[in-house]
Order: sequence, then C-alpha cells, then structure tokens
Amino acid sequence: MADDQQKQTPKAEEEITGKAYDGRLMMRLARYLKPYRWQTTVSVIAVSLRAASDVVGPYLVKVALDRYLTAQAHLGTGWLARRLSDDPRVGLGQLALLYLGALLLAYAFEFTQTYLMQWTGQKVMFDLRREIFRHMQRMHIGFFDAHAVGRLVTRLTSDVDAINDMFTSGVLSMIDDVFALAIMVAVMLAMNWRLALLTFAVLPLIVLVTHLFRKSVRASYRRVRTAIARINSFTQEHVSGMSVVQLFNREERAFRDFEVVNRQHMIAFKDTIFAYALYYPAVEILSSIAIATILWRGGFGVLRGAITIGIISAFIQYAQRFFRPIQDLSEKFNILQAAMTACERIFRLLDTPSEIVSPENPRLGDGSNRIEFRNVWFTYQTLSEEQRTALAAGTPDQLALRTDIEWILKDVSFTVEPGETVAIVGHTGAGKTTLTGLMMRFYEVTRGQILLDGLDLREHDLEALRKHFAVVLQDPFLFSGTIAENIRLGAEEITDERMVRAAREVNVLDFVESLPSGFDSPVIERGNSLSTGQKQLINFARALAFDPRILILDEATSSVDTDTELKIRSALENMIAGRTSVLIAHRLSTVQRADKILVMHKGQLREMGTHQQLLAQRGIYYKLYQLQYKDQETGSPHGEPAKTVTTAFAH
Repeated sequence: MADDQQKQTPKAEEEITGKAYDGRLMMRLARYLKPYRWQTTVSVIAVSLRAASDVVGPYLVKVALDRYLTAQAHLGTGWLARRLSDDPRVGLGQLALLYLGALLLAYAFEFTQTYLMQWTGQKVMFDLRREIFRHMQRMHIGFFDAHAVGRLVTRLTSDVDAINDMFTSGVLSMIDDVFALAIMVAVMLAMNWRLALLTFAVLPLIVLVTHLFRKSVRASYRRVRTAIARINSFTQEHVSGMSVVQLFNREERAFRDFEVVNRQHMIAFKDTIFAYALYYPAVEILSSIAIATILWRGGFGVLRGAITIGIISAFIQYAQRFFRPIQDLSEKFNILQAAMTACERIFRLLDTPSEIVSPENPRLGDGSNRIEFRNVWFTYQTLSEEQRTALAAGTPDQLALRTDIEWILKDVSFTVEPGETVAIVGHTGAGKTTLTGLMMRFYEVTRGQILLDGLDLREHDLEALRKHFAVVLQDPFLFSGTIAENIRLGAEEITDERMVRAAREVNVLDFVESLPSGFDSPVIERGNSLSTGQKQLINFARALAFDPRILILDEATSSVDTDTELKIRSALENMIAGRTSVLIAHRLSTVQRADKILVMHKGQLREMGTHQQLLAQRGIYYKLYQLQYKDQETGSPHGEPAKTVTTAFAH
C-alpha cells in the first residue's frame, strides 16, 4: 500500500507475570458468567458433593473392618455401624451397596459439573472472542500500525483458551480439592485427632516444597510463553516471506536463526520438566513418610487396644488421597496465574479506547462530494499534552521548524471539486497515501481541517462517511471464500446482475466465466491461487459493484502487467465518470488525463495544475516527467506513453 506511511515500530509487549489471583480481574470475568449463573451454581454444588462422595470410600472400609472383620467391634461402634445388620454377610452387603452408591453419585456429580462447566466455558469463550473481535473492528488503523498482528491473534486464541482452562480445569478443580481436603481433615480429626495431627506433621515440608516448585515453574512457564511467542512471530514472518528467503538463498541463515529461538523454548521447557521431576517424587516421599508414621504410631495403638485396624486402614487411604489434592492445587495455581495473565492482556486490549469514533450528534453535509483540505498538518507520532498545546498556538513557520515532530504532512490545502478527477504524484514518502487515509478518517489530523460535503469529517457519522468511498489498493487483497463473496463482501444490496455488470465493465467477466464454478469458484487465503492481475481486476469489480460516490485508486495499476492495464484502462474511465476521484498513480496515461494533479514533496503540496500547466512550470513535475518518460512518448496528441511503460514515479 502506501510507501509513505511510516508506521510506529511496535515495542515488544512486556510479559505480564500477574498474581495467582486478582479479585479485580475475577470480578470482570464474573460478568461473562452472569448469563450462565444457574449452570455455574449447579456445577459448584455438584463438585462439592463429588468431593464428599470421594471421601466416603475409606470410611466405609474402616466400618467393614471394625464391625465385621476384626475382633475389635466394640471399638468401632459409630453412627453408621450401629445401623447396619448384625449379620456379617448382610452387613458387608449393605456396605458394598453404599460404596457402589457413593461411586455412582461421584460419577453423576462429576458428569454434571464437567458437562455444565465445559458448556459454560465454551459459551464464555464465544462471548469473549466476539467482544474482542468487535472491539478490534472499532479500533482506528493507527492502532494496527502499532500492534503486531500475531499478538492480536493471540488475544483471540491462546489467551481466551487460558481463561477457558481456568473455568473448566482450574477454579472448579481447586474447589474440588479444597472441599476434599476439608472433609478429609474433619473426618480424620473425628476418628482420631492425635493420629490426624501426626499425619499433618509433614504438611509444613510439603508447603515449603510446593512454594519452591511454584516459584521455579512459574519462571519457567514465563520463559516458555515468551519463547512460544518468538517462535510464532518468527515462523509467521519467514513463511510469509519464503519467496524472498529462497530468492536470496537465506534458507540456512533463517534455519540457524530459527534454531536459536527453538532452543530457547526447549531449554525453558526442560527447566519446567526438571522442576516437575523434583516436585512430584518429593511429595510422594513426604506422603510415604506420613503413611509410615501412621503405621508406626497407629500400630502401637492397635497393640494397646486404643486404635482399631479400620482406623489405620482409613488413615492410610486418606493419607494417600490427602496429598494428591495438594499436588493438584500447585498445578491449578499455574493455570490460574496463566488465566490472570491472559485476563490482564485481554482487558488491556478491551480498555484501549478507539481514538476515532462517530460524534454523538452527527450531521449531514450537502451531498456535493466536494473534498477540501484546509491547512492540514499530520504526524503518526503520539504527541504529549505539551506538544499539542504548542501546536495549537504555533504559526505554520514555527511548526515547520519543530525537530521533535516528524511531520508527514505540512500545511496542505487543496480542493477536489464534485465530479473532478485529481491525481497525486510524488516521491516515496511524500505523503500521498496519507492524504487518502485522512480523507476516510482512518487517522485524525494533527492540526487543520478536512471537509467533505462542506462539513468537517469529525462531524460525519463514521460508518456513513466511509460508505462514500471505495478504494482499490496497490496490493490487491482477497479473503478466503468465493469470488462472489469477495465482490459483495456481505452487502445484500449487490444483486447478481449488479455483480455481473461490474465484472463485465472491468473486463474480468470472461475470466470468471471460464472457471468451472464461475463466481462460486473458491478463493484460498489472500487469493494465492490467482495471479496479481486477476486479483486486482476482482478488486476493481468490488469497487464498482459498491457504486461509490468517491473513488480512490492508490497505485491500483502499478502491480499489474501492461496487458492487464490495457484491460482496465477503459474500465477506469467508466468508474471515474460522474464520480469524484482521487488517483495515486504512477502511470502517465492516468496522471495526465486527470483534471488536476497535486505534486507532493517532503510532506508539502509543492505544485498543482493540469499536466500541461505543470510541464510549463518546469518544476518538480517537469523533472519527474523528464526523468521517467521523456523517451517513452508515442507522439500522440494526448502525449500518451508507449504500452511498455511500467516505471513508477517513486523509482
């Protein structure tokens, strides 16, 4: 597109570490759960009951041992034991049925909470992605100049997935683990508080090991995420530019560079694996020590008749289950922290305001299609309040001397009359494409005023304003879909007849009808199955089908060959007829037929007039003409160039 559009260099986004839990972010996330509060409530209840069901098993084994399988029934007369049959066969059957019932309940509760939370998670992901995409659509073009596409895509994909993991695997699993721990603690203390406290004696060591593990693995995960971002960015860039890589034989260099970022990811992941390899065996050893302590002290209690074998059995099972949720909690904290980091990034994006919005009370112009630039100054820089204040008070001469501002346009004034065709020429970086971007209010002028239909652009409704325009760019862009979908772009008012007529007028209808499926022929990503000329002709058909009041052609013919240019030359005349048109064109055949030519040089409008008037001035335009076209005229009355002309002014 614009060779003069100087984009801001995006800074590498700082890796947000965040807290494992941020109440402010969770409150904002709760807004997305509000429409599904009943499903969430049922899930929380189900996961709580599931935790209780899981704890029942060891207690039933304890009752079976003490009530029927040992000679210590007098020590095992609890509430449940007193309600069982005195017949061991019947009693064991009752306990088996209770055990089976507890398992079935645990299954039912787990199914309920898993299904409902997965369903809710998908709904939340859908709503969140929709809001992010809608917000990005509202952002001004300058926002995308300053933010890498890969990072914005990550907000929609990986970051939303991290939040879904928190809902489906993180928060509820933590609730399950906490409930299970609380119930086991209560049951163990109720059965034998001394043995329970002895079992819990290893908890400080487990907490210490878990803290060290979380600290280590958090740093490793942060490095892994950073390395993945670099791999994605590097791969996207080099796959997109593979033709350049191969043309200049840079495969080996690119491979070595990729190996560096890939190795960084591998090393970071190896550190994570090392932390896990140390942590889980450490917890297993500590839990085994707890079990050994239970056997040691509990065994003496059994010998003294103070403790039953059933209690020892239950404590061993509880000890095995007790430390598993602690391990899970450590892992879930990582999921929770990753989700908090993702939330911070997503909400930072959603909180970024669009700098260009429709006014609260838009006005209607006179409908003349007249475009007027009044003393327009523009820079892509983000200005401080001090700079803005100085700009408002400074004179044009003072503004031109400011070295702290990189001006793209300096005090530009001109008028495009209704139905007039204006061409803009100039060297690379002169500000040509910036002019058209400002017309469509992709950017806000830094100082000055642009009027359309006699009304300042900032007073127009933004959507209505852009409906005035159709643009054909130098780099033709097509979406995945069909040719018809690329021409219509979802506009229902474009009928089949209107689409066919537009294709015929730009001389692309024969090509489309030669395809097996015609207008329903598929277009792959960016139209890579088509030639540049074919893509450009489809772009011309799109512009014509929308029947714009104002047409902008931004070097629209510079990327096509001479034969293709001949096909669309007559189409250009049809498109321009009766419309206000602005052409950024390097082809002399288009430039010299314009009603007015604007010559831009270093951000300033230096010359203005018709082709013959500018040649007579012997200024910048004359020099460009002599440099590029003096040997290519055919001698025709209109001074048209030979058909072999493909040179652009910018070169």
